[in-house]
Amino acid sequence: MTPPQIEAYVDAAAAALDLPLSPEHRPGVLQFFALAADFAEQLQAVPLDAHDDPAMVFVPVEPSPKVPG
Repeated sequence: MTPPQIEAYVDAAAAALDLPLSPEHRPGVLQFFALAADFAEQLQAVPLDAHDDPAMVFVPVEPSPKVPG
């Protein structure tokens, strides 16, 4: 997203939520939203196929102990 698009989106979202955005907070909100938009763009760039379904359940695995050597 371009900076003008980000500003328009933040302004529209704040208005839709009836969320006052103080002038001193606006630069930080815009900066954070630009960062989040960049992350989303990077994720969207990853090609996925039909077989790339998300896992039904995440089961963490305990790290194996380091073997001295």
